[in-house]
Amino acid sequence: MLTLQMIQLMDALWKQEGLDLRMTPYGCLPTGDCMGLIEAVQHSDTIANIQLNQSNLAAMAAFNKDALLNWLTSKNPGEALDRAIEEFTLSCAGYCVATYVLGIGDRHSDNIMIRENGQLFHIDFGHFLGNFKTKFGIKRERVPFILTHDFVHVIQQGKTSDNEKFRGYCEQAYSILQRHGLLFLQLFTLMQAAGLPELSSSKDIQYLKDTLVLGKTEEEGLKHFRVKFNEALRESWKTKVNWLAHNLIKDNRQ
Repeated sequence: MLTLQMIQLMDALWKQEGLDLRMTPYGCLPTGDCMGLIEAVQHSDTIANIQLNQSNLAAMAAFNKDALLNWLTSKNPGEALDRAIEEFTLSCAGYCVATYVLGIGDRHSDNIMIRENGQLFHIDFGHFLGNFKTKFGIKRERVPFILTHDFVHVIQQGKTSDNEKFRGYCEQAYSILQRHGLLFLQLFTLMQAAGLPELSSSKDIQYLKDTLVLGKTEEEGLKHFRVKFNEALRESWKTKVNWLAHNLIKDNRQ
């Protein structure tokens, strides 16, 4: 709930400065202890399902670079595809920045979805502020945020310049959040008393200070984010390995 509220706040701050990143902060309404209602986002599917449905083997699905673009093409024939690609590009930028700043964990391919109109969005925010899951002492989240080569394949459509436009969206979004960093810091500090297991110490607050490089200039912030952006893209193969393991486990359970 808190994560969704923060994403809604980010979306509002971006729009105030003329940046609409086509976010999907779906509704969530608590109705009691461990109970509530979640809005169903219609005409959407998970990355995992899209990849699996377009691959012959679960083991190969995570590495199917063409699956997402082919799916979007099938849902958006003709000129509609260009708009869908733009929706994907904008929303992917927004969620890259949001999930990095908030330290969202457990980003497997069933926790990232795409609407038929191209909007990408994340779900299931059970871990945040860098409290990542581990397996045999190894952190599952080994990249700053999820930016795989099949995402870039959709964004670029073979045009390298479009990746620079995407990077520009990310940098603009990050700078806006850094300028409002104190607001996020105050809100999370106030929530420390709420008893959330992953927001209980100064270490959790420090994670937010670090991702927003509070106290640094905007140029220093951009330099920091560019390093993280390049790392996310360069190390995206690690995400693919995680998704492969997730798909195999999921396939064996069915």
